[in-house]
Amino acid sequence: MNEGDVVEVLRGGFYAVLMVSGPALLAALVTGVGVGLLQALTQVQEMTLANIPKIAATMIAIMLFLPLSFATLRGFMEQIVQLIVGI
Repeated sequence: MNEGDVVEVLRGGFYAVLMVSGPALLAALVTGVGVGLLQALTQVQEMTLANIPKIAATMIAIMLFLPLSFATLRGFMEQIVQLIVGI
């Protein structure tokens, strides 16, 4: 295994992490901005109002993007297995 293989594994790992965590983080970000805007407009500064919708949106995004996450992780694992077999 040379330096190019290590860089390729790291690139694949970063890509897999972004594809698995990206939708949930994006849903939390959009929900947080929306709730923050709503709180700023209505001047209601309740902390639970900010956290509960983000948790719900994150859970929904995780459930919706679970097949994509599994496919990404499976592809990354197949890449790692091919590298191990090639050694």
